[in-house]
Amino acid sequence: MSKNETIEFTVNVDEFLSLNKYEVDEECAHIELESNPDMNEFRKLVCVCPAALYKIEEDGKTSFDYAGCLECGTCRIICGKTIVNKWLYPSATKGVEYRYG
Repeated sequence: MSKNETIEFTVNVDEFLSLNKYEVDEECAHIELESNPDMNEFRKLVCVCPAALYKIEEDGKTSFDYAGCLECGTCRIICGKTIVNKWLYPSATKGVEYRYG
């Protein structure tokens, strides 16, 4: 390959994430947010969460679902001192099990 040629990679993250297996702990959320989070802080989470767990609807309502969490800790790092009240790894046998197809 010459130095002027480029290699193009196409990665479909959703395709890879769909291979993962999730065992959700319905009785104990491992992430908890403030009940009325600051919108600027929440927007940070919308932008950085690789699993897209944080959403702002067209009407401005916020939503969050820990069930698809990848356990990366990004939300804890970005907003752990502002609107993330609790961030723990899920209990044993719960959470994400990574698979590669």
